[in-house]
Amino acid sequence: MTLHDDAVLVLKGYEDQPELRDVYLEHLAAHPDGMYKPCGAGHLTSSALVIDPSRERVLLTLHKKLGMWLQMGGHCEPGDETVAAAALREATEESGITGLTLLPGGPVRLDRHPIPAPCHWHLDVQYAALAPPGAVAEISDESLDLRWYGYDEVAGVADTSVVRLLESTRARL
Repeated sequence: MTLHDDAVLVLKGYEDQPELRDVYLEHLAAHPDGMYKPCGAGHLTSSALVIDPSRERVLLTLHKKLGMWLQMGGHCEPGDETVAAAALREATEESGITGLTLLPGGPVRLDRHPIPAPCHWHLDVQYAALAPPGAVAEISDESLDLRWYGYDEVAGVADTSVVRLLESTRARL
């Protein structure tokens, strides 16, 4: 099974946000390369909100290019076997934390947001991941900073997409 096929299966099984899910599925049907960065019409990305072991805080990264506090995530790569694996890889790379585990049940949310040309859209498949006990975060080359935030602090530092992801994640915990 290809990453493209996995994404289609994951999205077909995703019951929340049906209108946005259908946009993702239409995109993948129209663009065989729609999983990857070179697709100028937009491409899927995969991310994960990292939750501390006590389930009281989330780890956010200060994105180097955007200057915003966001969940860990990024572009799918040819070596990724599944969209979930891409989210876990990105979260591990960007947080420096090994042993992350995705919450069961598949994606937590979908988020479509514009990005500068030459590409026009990121179609983000958003997961949540639990950090293991004793996890220590390390800043990657893609980040200016990493910081743990209590749930009640997130709205003061992050945009509405991160706040919605946190709300959906908390509902699943």
